[in-house]
Amino acid sequence: MTPATSPDKLPPGIAGEWVGFTEGGQNPWRILDQTRYYTNTYIVQDGQILLGRKKRGIGLDYYNGFGKDVECPLLLCSSEHCPTGGKVEVGESSKQAARRELEEEAGITAPLDQVGTLLFTKEGVEWTFHIDIYRAEEYEGKIVETEEMCPEWFPVSRIPYDRMWESDGYWLPLVLSKKPFIGRTDFDANNRLQKWWFGHDGGVVSA
Repeated sequence: MTPATSPDKLPPGIAGEWVGFTEGGQNPWRILDQTRYYTNTYIVQDGQILLGRKKRGIGLDYYNGFGKDVECPLLLCSSEHCPTGGKVEVGESSKQAARRELEEEAGITAPLDQVGTLLFTKEGVEWTFHIDIYRAEEYEGKIVETEEMCPEWFPVSRIPYDRMWESDGYWLPLVLSKKPFIGRTDFDANNRLQKWWFGHDGGVVSA
């Protein structure tokens, strides 16, 4: 088994016993003082995945999961005082936020399981995005288009990675295989991937 990445080699914001399986980029990691907490949810069912095309905001016209920010007094905080992992303990929890956003953006509810955590920065944005990644295999309600997202089913063999964030091809296969993971990515102002690192919990990964 590949040894766990030593703590001094882990990207900023990541701690614990993780086995790194892919990394790249020559730029130094971007260090920011603030972190905002978000969620991202994927429905996987019968060999298909439900994605939403973003209709506004960061990632406009990209396909993504469903989610946004966690409504919590600690949403915006100094990285010196906020943990970079785990749940926000005041106000709305991460899972509560994920359920709310799924219903607001796609019109459905679902039992969610967390499968990963992604930290990313974007040049020109003054905070680090901390995103808890969820998946579900069943849902209730009727899928609808909303002001935020246009939902669409894709076969898992034909996921439109060319219309998604450049790093998604590294970690979305882990969501499909229910493989716990953590990752860090830095993007430039034009959404080009500058630096990345992804780790898993120590089992076999094929991604």
